[in-house]
Amino acid sequence: MNTSASSHDVISSDRVEGTTVYDTTGDKLGSIDDLMIDKRSGQVRYAVLEFGGFLGMGTDRYPLPWDMLKYDTSKDGYVVPLDKDRLNGAPSYPLENRPAYDDEFGRRVNDYYGVPYL
Repeated sequence: MNTSASSHDVISSDRVEGTTVYDTTGDKLGSIDDLMIDKRSGQVRYAVLEFGGFLGMGTDRYPLPWDMLKYDTSKDGYVVPLDKDRLNGAPSYPLENRPAYDDEFGRRVNDYYGVPYL
């Protein structure tokens, strides 16, 4: 996997949204629907993966800790160390019912993936 830095180390959020996310075997999991940014630090905390459903209907949103995503230039997408089975039990929500991204929710997401909560 080629993850070297390109000539552009900064990217607009509208270029990230819609980017495909793959598991480590190369299977498509979904695409980035949204980014959740820490108000104080300005750092991206979560990439919200749109996953599941059929033809865009019934898809849920799965926040993934940003540090889990690695950009792969050969795929022109992000790779995460997850598969569909792991996502099936992950914290998620429907588009119309976005949770408060408070400390309790953040800890729940990070604990699920085994990532320290900051």
